[in-house]
This record gives sequence, C-alpha cells and structure tokens, in this order.
Amino acid sequence: MIYWCERAWLPEGVVAGVLVYVGDDGRIESVSTTDTIPVNAVMLQGVVLPGFANAHSHAFHRALRGRTHADGGTFWTWRQAMYQLAERLTPESYLKLATAVYAEMAVAGISCVGEFHYLHHGPGGTPYADPNEMGHVLREAAAAARIRITLLDTCYVAGGIGKDLEGTQLRFSDGDVTRWAARVSALKSDKVMRVGAAIHSVRGVPRDQLADVADFGGPLHVHLSEQPAENEACLAAYGKTPTALLAEAGALSPRTTAVHATHLTQGDRALLGGSATTACFCPTTEADLADGIGPARELVDAGSPLSLGSDQHVVIDPLVETRALEHGERLRTGQRGRFSPEELLAAATTAGHACLGWPEAGRIAAGAPADLVAVRLDSVRTAGSRPEQILLTANSSDVDTVIVDGRVVATGGRHATLGEVGPLLADVMGELWRQY
Repeated sequence: MIYWCERAWLPEGVVAGVLVYVGDDGRIESVSTTDTIPVNAVMLQGVVLPGFANAHSHAFHRALRGRTHADGGTFWTWRQAMYQLAERLTPESYLKLATAVYAEMAVAGISCVGEFHYLHHGPGGTPYADPNEMGHVLREAAAAARIRITLLDTCYVAGGIGKDLEGTQLRFSDGDVTRWAARVSALKSDKVMRVGAAIHSVRGVPRDQLADVADFGGPLHVHLSEQPAENEACLAAYGKTPTALLAEAGALSPRTTAVHATHLTQGDRALLGGSATTACFCPTTEADLADGIGPARELVDAGSPLSLGSDQHVVIDPLVETRALEHGERLRTGQRGRFSPEELLAAATTAGHACLGWPEAGRIAAGAPADLVAVRLDSVRTAGSRPEQILLTANSSDVDTVIVDGRVVATGGRHATLGEVGPLLADVMGELWRQY
C-alpha cells in the first residue's frame, strides 16, 4: 500500500509531497518525497500526523459524560456516581460500551489506548469463571474498533489509607498483591494488546505492597497526587508525600508513568524527573473535576517525558487535550508558548506510545506502525493555519482519515467497520441509564 500525503509531519518537521510505503505487516517500509503522485497511491489531503496515543483511559467512565454537573459537587461526589455506574456493568454491557468508546477514539485519530483497568470482578467481588473476563472484554473492544491497547491491569486492595474496601470497591480487588499478580500473569500480550501493571494510588495499595506491584514488569502506571486530600492523608499516615512513598518502594523509573501529578512539591518534581518517570496529564478531566493544573513545564525541565490521556472522557479529542495542556500552562503562568508545537506533538504521540510499551509507534518513519491521521486545513477552524501550528487550531471534527497499522479505520468521522459512532454510543447509554 502506498499513501501520498499532501503534507506530513515527519521527525524533522512538516514536509510536502510525502510518500509512505506500507508493508503487508502494517509497518512503514519507507518514507520519501515526490512531485509526482503514483497512480496507485491513496491520497491524504491536509497535514498528516502520526497516530495519537491516549495514555490514560477508564473506558466505562464515558457513560458519566453530561450526568455529573448538577449542584456543582466535588471529585468525591463524582466518584460516588462512578461507583454506582460500575456496580451495574456486566461483561456484556461493558463490551458494548467499550467498543463504542474505542470507536470514538479511533475516529478522533487515536491508534493506541492505555486502559487503566480496575473493574475486574462481579458484584461483591466474586470472580467470573474466567477471572480475567473483563480484561478480555477490553481487548475484544479494542480489536473491534481496530486500535491497539495496553491493558494496565490495576492493583486495588484498600479502600483508602488504613481503610477496608467497601461496596463497589470489592469489584476492583483481588484481596492482596499476590492474588492480583497470579491473575494478571495469565494475561498475554499479542499484536492488539500489550499487558502492563498499575498501582491504583497510594490510597488503593498499602505501603508494604507497593514494591511487589512495581516488580511486576512492563509499563507501570499510577494515579499520583490528583487531589490535595491524597497528599494530606499520605503525609499523616507515612510522613511522606505520595511521590516520596513511591520512590521508597522503587516504583519510579523510565517505565513508570505518573498520572495527573497535579499537586507536587519541588522535591516531588525532582524525584519524578530524576527517575525519568513519565507524567501523564489529562487536561480536560482535570478541568472538569476541578483538580487543578499541574506543573507540566517544570516536570519536563526536570527530566520527565510528558504524555496525554482523556481519563474519564469528558471529551475524546487528542487535539483538544494537546491544546488544553498549553492553555493550562498559559493560565497558570501568564506566559504564552510554554510548549512548542513539536513538544505538544511528542506528548500526544511518541511519548504516549512509549509509556504504553509501544516505543516503535508515534512517528512517520521506516519501521514504525503505519498510523496516519490526516487533518483538514480547509475547515472553519483550520483555514489559514500554518500546518506546523495545526495543533493549536484543529479538533477531532477536522480529522478526515485515520489509518492504523496500514488500514483505513475511519474517514469523514465514520468508522470503517462500525459505522456512525454516535448511534453506537446512544444505544449503549440508553441501556445503561434506562432506569435512571
């Protein structure tokens, strides 16, 4: 297969007239430029970007969009609504929901998702006949949506620091780290899915079990300092910040990703940067939940790569997340241009794929998966934009064609095999909320 790109964002920058040759294995064989379009080439107009990585997702949270804003509320009241939703999900309904959510990601240009997966068991914490049933559901959903997934199987064994699990939290838990590890060891990576681990948070995993999760291998993700209350509880219980507690357990490293990393001390930033731990910001979720704006520029300057996720999916739009990262920095500091367009693209592509265990992805270059996202330059949002500044003007409505592993996955906002995504979402939302 040959794709001709009117313009493509290559590692060296935006280049005109780019030919991308794709092998039968879905990887890019070569990249070159030409003034003549081969007759057998598929034409991609606008500017073609590498496929985006959504480094932090909770697929089932998508069902809460537009349902948690009455009477203001807090992160903690939002969490209660999330628990109520989690209590109702079955493998069948979760498959339908996750397929629609991943399809929504696909048409927005996301070629790989990191699923921070903690909805493991049935009501009351009773395991399914296959203890990894819900994990297999998520892999099946990603395959149906034709994107790749890193299943970040999450250890969640406490209801808070010094607190027992209760209610819906029982569905999240294997009881202890040993049983969690035994269950996860049965999951196998393949072409669609790679398996990683996650520490839910220092609230969800006690101090004496953190190192055991960190030793599991593969990508390791952890919710970190999303709320000041987490920091306060950790300091009261252990005399350390959550970041320092993770460092003590050997959980910070280049294969670790700290999600949110919002409320950090200077010492926390030094620990994260010094260990080359990736920071994953989720700007639209952090805004929606009033979490705050984390020190993104300072973390990068300290040595932390930066990635992006859509978390609870208040929107699924990697272009909006990318722009919100820069806008958050501008609001926080009163300065423009905190991140260059090249840095923003790296956060949305190469760094995101790398922290999910797909370091070969996220670039238009020989050997990489052929993930291509053609963004229009002639819409009401993008007309007049310089191609290298498209991240600061476009949104997912401007994504015209999405190619993952060399195959066309979406065109004009319509999924190639699943069709219009809106009706898929509306159907499953109707089923989930019919009685509510």
